[in-house]
Amino acid sequence: MKKLSLVEILILTTCVVIIFYSEYIYIVLKDSDKAIFIGLWPPTILALLNFFNSKK
Repeated sequence: MKKLSLVEILILTTCVVIIFYSEYIYIVLKDSDKAIFIGLWPPTILALLNFFNSKK
């Protein structure tokens, strides 16, 4: 099993932070449109990470 690089760990951590931030916007600030827009970024970032890892 391959170990995660520092960049991959940072990207995964960033995605988790973005998800929690999106939940905060949705629950506390009651701005569902902005929360959905921000919440769509982690899957995109993770898909790009997966794409670049498959190229190795």
